[in-house]
Amino acid sequence: MNITIKQTLAITGLALGMSHAAVANAWEPTKSVEFIVPFSAGGATDQMARQIQGIITKNKLMSQPIVVQNKAGASGAEGLLDIQNTPGDNHRLVVSSSGLYTVPLATGLAFNWRDLTPVAMVAQDEFVLWVNAETPYKAPMDYLNEVKKTPSKLKMGGTSSKREDHIITALVEKKAGVKFIYIPYKGGGEAATQLSGKHIDSNTNNPSESISQWRAGQHRALCLFADKRSSYTDKVTETQSWADVPTCKEKGLDVQYQMLRVFMLPGKVAPDVTRFYVELLQKVIATPEWKAYVKNNALKPTVMVGEELRAYMGKDEQAHREIMKAAGFLAP
Repeated sequence: MNITIKQTLAITGLALGMSHAAVANAWEPTKSVEFIVPFSAGGATDQMARQIQGIITKNKLMSQPIVVQNKAGASGAEGLLDIQNTPGDNHRLVVSSSGLYTVPLATGLAFNWRDLTPVAMVAQDEFVLWVNAETPYKAPMDYLNEVKKTPSKLKMGGTSSKREDHIITALVEKKAGVKFIYIPYKGGGEAATQLSGKHIDSNTNNPSESISQWRAGQHRALCLFADKRSSYTDKVTETQSWADVPTCKEKGLDVQYQMLRVFMLPGKVAPDVTRFYVELLQKVIATPEWKAYVKNNALKPTVMVGEELRAYMGKDEQAHREIMKAAGFLAP
């Protein structure tokens, strides 16, 4: 079939018109967007949500405003159920962590992350064993040997019960043969404050939750619960960078733990809605502000979307189930 130049131009024009229409009809928010944080203000998840809120606003990456809502009740269950109970809502995302699995596993909560729509993992958190800087402990085994002398006397603080900090504490107890009094708090910010005030003897905060106290000389980082040291070499304190903090394994405590940072939409949203938020977060992580935030808070810049993210979350959930079963944290 012969096609004339005129017909070719007509077809091209039609294709371009359809392309412009597709762009014009691409979904975008029509009102303010809520970031639901199922944890208290001041914790790492809350800090990250507000950082991303600020980046989007500053760089005008979206025409509608973002509102951060903290729903920390029942160790995060309130926030998870809140997002689960709004299927099809295109203007709400939960900003969460491994609590997506640990809260239901520990409580029997009628929640399953598979009922939501994964958008993107934007980073992973690593965790540090912290003590008050006025204590004599210079290495993790110095501290753990003291804990071993006085079982169930020294206090380990963390965010909530049977969640990340408590899980790490259980792993340390098992590996080192020690026993703490575990004190749950609403968030890492509170756990950091309690350590500064010497109301607890240690905590397992991630870097962002204790960076201010570390920089101010109030907290001492004994070791990092990771397979290798941080890659960030800029000095945070007068003498130390994150890369100067040894891994716990280096110092004789073979415990590792990482936590995802993930954005999830409610269930039953259209693919173009998910696509909008995936592209939005990809724009965020490309900004210098986000790169600086990741570096300053020693986050692991792990990014996943789509089926890769779903597969990772399935494996990560199973790993948490096994750890929590061994610790006796699973709901009956």
